[in-house]
Amino acid sequence: MNIILMGPVGSGKTTQAEILSKELGLPHIQTGEIYRKIATENSDIGKKIKTILDAGDLIDDETTFEVIDKHLKEITGGFVIDGFPRTLVQAKREVFCVDKVFYIKISDEEALKRLLLRKREDDTSEVIVERLKVYHQETEPILDYYKNQGKLIEIDGSGSIEEVYDRIKNS
Repeated sequence: MNIILMGPVGSGKTTQAEILSKELGLPHIQTGEIYRKIATENSDIGKKIKTILDAGDLIDDETTFEVIDKHLKEITGGFVIDGFPRTLVQAKREVFCVDKVFYIKISDEEALKRLLLRKREDDTSEVIVERLKVYHQETEPILDYYKNQGKLIEIDGSGSIEEVYDRIKNS
């Protein structure tokens, strides 16, 4: 089973993906973590990804496919992924069969509050606002794509980690 967790930055999709992957015994692919790791490398792709992340922009489709394809080759039997797809082009490429998509919905205000509390180096107010803007423009159109396929399950992302996970588990 291949499961996608989507939501704006700060929605808790990575936390929920970790819990879900453990519960289901499936590997968790976290594209954000993969990108941050590559961004520390002194390579052409590392420098490119670092520049994009520092600006709060999305990694371009071509680079994303290169990174995702490499990581998916190593996995058989399903997975839980968050941070991919981020554009409609990526979703329509159908790199893998999608069984379920959980969309964790929170307000921009809540996202900003949560992200500033985690105190990560790339979480400045300006970058977060830009990431949310890009999310609404580039990623939200994917929701209708999966909704039309009957794969999208909308989850209220407010409340504790346990409350949100219970909503996912019971849907």
